[in-house]
Amino acid sequence: MIPYPSWLNAGDNAWQLISATLVGLMSIPGIAILYGGLVQRKWVVNTMFMAFTGFSLVLVAWVLWEFKMGFGEPLNSHWPGILGAFVGRPGTIVGSASEQQQATIPLATGAMPSFRFPQSTLAYFHFAFAAITPLLFLGSVIGRMNIRAWLLFVPLWSTLVYTVNAFLLWGGGWWAQQGALDYSGGYVIHLAAGTSGFVAAAVIGPRLARDRAHGVPNNLPMVAVGAGILWLGWNGFNGGDMYFGGHNAAAAVLNTNLCTAVALLVWVFWDMFAGPQRKPTFLGGINGMIVGLVAITPAAGFVTGIGAIYIGVISSSIVWLAWNYLSKVRPFNKVDDALGVVYTHGIAGLAGGMLVGIFADPAMAVYLNKDGTTAFSTSGWLYGNLDQLWKQAGAAGTVILYDGVMTLLILKAIGLFVKLRAPDPVLESGDLAVHDEEAYPAETAVATGSEPMAVAATPTPAPQKEPETDSS
Repeated sequence: MIPYPSWLNAGDNAWQLISATLVGLMSIPGIAILYGGLVQRKWVVNTMFMAFTGFSLVLVAWVLWEFKMGFGEPLNSHWPGILGAFVGRPGTIVGSASEQQQATIPLATGAMPSFRFPQSTLAYFHFAFAAITPLLFLGSVIGRMNIRAWLLFVPLWSTLVYTVNAFLLWGGGWWAQQGALDYSGGYVIHLAAGTSGFVAAAVIGPRLARDRAHGVPNNLPMVAVGAGILWLGWNGFNGGDMYFGGHNAAAAVLNTNLCTAVALLVWVFWDMFAGPQRKPTFLGGINGMIVGLVAITPAAGFVTGIGAIYIGVISSSIVWLAWNYLSKVRPFNKVDDALGVVYTHGIAGLAGGMLVGIFADPAMAVYLNKDGTTAFSTSGWLYGNLDQLWKQAGAAGTVILYDGVMTLLILKAIGLFVKLRAPDPVLESGDLAVHDEEAYPAETAVATGSEPMAVAATPTPAPQKEPETDSS
């Protein structure tokens, strides 16, 4: 007897499963705790509930039809241009043969080494990526989205939007064929989350004025725990997307942490010397951390450590300026993106994707020949490949345009049957009205079993966006 087939490598398989679990932990409990600490206390349960249900909805859809839409055969390869390599054909992977066969991405066959783990490993790994994307833009619509609309929106968005992004850039689709680079989701995940979250926030409308005026975090230690899980979980995010536990995966992990540390410090310095209060803030540091994680994601294994440092400095500076100044002009000052997802994920993902077109280093070997020479690497503008910058811009434009339009259409369609926004009386009470639960019940209520009443804050005019009070 043998424990596994000859094509399977136990080390690669174990690393992919560990990486997938790390990415999964970024969603639950990572995002649930991070966002749950950032929102007002009356929305903690609702936020965590939406994170857990979103995670579950994507998994069911992923194994029944979505995985093959993102990583299978083209829906119709005879269609012209980008339409012929736009999305895969839906299909299930829950059968024994599908789960235990050697993993493959049909359109990538021959362009990379054969996988050394089963299809179930590949499917679960990419499910974790698919699941975290709607959870990220949950931060844009917190505090007013109808839970019934959310339960409909997540599987529809994941099916019609996420799978297209994944196929175009990772599944061997049109932009992958053109040579656009996205190592681990700067475009597929973060630019998509920022774009869709911003559109969703605009369509659903703002939070109550009093909630915007008093939108302070309810639990900073809870935020710290969630942010820490996010940071270390990112080792699986970027380290696993190499698909092999080798030299490039190790470089991607180091570059990820280096860029993140630099971006965090740069944001803190900006706050200290140019911020509204000229003070360093913990939430500002968390913003910088997330920007670094997001910006290095499309570049992790394509750049050197020096490139990672540059990306951390540039991306953190760009997003800090956008957060503090772009947020004051149209359309950004008219849309209530509750946790600023459009900045820390959308703009950061766009910046990182464009910067890989500048700093991608041909000396960073992605795959090797048997004699140890480089079989595949990439190069950016600094190394004589200006075309890469245009490819990155084209892929970004496709994601922004397609995701924005589709998010609008999906929400409008759902709105024909279910109200997208919870009624104002429900928004006044929050968790108690929606779930009959609250995160921090009064001691008297716990002792007597009575239902505590939510206390509404005194209405005040909604002020200009304060960067120090929101993070995503």
